[in-house]
Amino acid sequence: MKMRNEYTCPLELVHDMIKGKWKTIILWRLRLGGTSLAKLEKDIDGITQKMLLEQLKELMEYGFVEKKTYEGYPLHVEYSLTPVMGTQILEALKIMQHIGIDYLKENGMGYILTEKGITPE
Repeated sequence: MKMRNEYTCPLELVHDMIKGKWKTIILWRLRLGGTSLAKLEKDIDGITQKMLLEQLKELMEYGFVEKKTYEGYPLHVEYSLTPVMGTQILEALKIMQHIGIDYLKENGMGYILTEKGITPE
């Protein structure tokens, strides 16, 4: 993704870094720890491998995700949150998750949380 040269504020910049359907979901899944591409694809319902790879590439370019390649056969690659920016963005996502949970409960849609097995962290 091409970054713009001008922003009205830093929040606008971060919004551009994580915008889209999948980036926040990928980051949220990575809160559970490092994982393989295949496991990420399995865990994120509806994402294609091509889209997952594109989104991971952008998240790595921005410094939120890191990729570790292990020696040997078969080749094993693991994606995880970076210690600084990955952990920082996770704190913001936790707040967003709680806002979503509260909204669903307050609007009579708490059953969705039960169906999905979602409990506040």
